[in-house]
Amino acid sequence: QVQLVESGGGLVQAGGSLRLSCAASGRTFSSRNMGWFRQAPGKEREFAAAISWSGGRTGYADSVKGRFTISRDNAKNTVYLQMNSLKPEDTGVYYCAARQTHFTALGSDYAEYDYWGQGTQVTVSS
Repeated sequence: QVQLVESGGGLVQAGGSLRLSCAASGRTFSSRNMGWFRQAPGKEREFAAAISWSGGRTGYADSVKGRFTISRDNAKNTVYLQMNSLKPEDTGVYYCAARQTHFTALGSDYAEYDYWGQGTQVTVSS
C-alpha cells in the first residue's frame, strides 16, 4: 500500500512558477517509479513527468519539457514537480501516482500506475 498526498497548487500568473510536492507513505515508495499527471476541465488525464525509483532517470511530456522538473527525495518520501514558465494551458488538477512495482522503465500510461493522490489544483491566469 502507498498513500499519496499532493500539495503546493494554487493560482499563478502566466510566466510564474509553482512547486508541487507529493508526500508518500508505505514501505514500497522508494522502490517505485513515480509520475505526475494532470487533468484539465473536460479533458482526459494526461502524463506530465516521471522519475525512476532512484531518481536517476526522468521523462517528460513534450508539452512540459524544458519548463517542468521532476525530482524525489527518498529519505523524505517525497516527489516534487517544479513548474516554471507556466502557461494558461497548464491549468488543471495535478495528480501524483506510483507505478506498479514490476515496471522498471519509466512510463506514461496511467493504467500502469496503481496508487494515486487526491490531486491539487493549479490555475494559471493569462
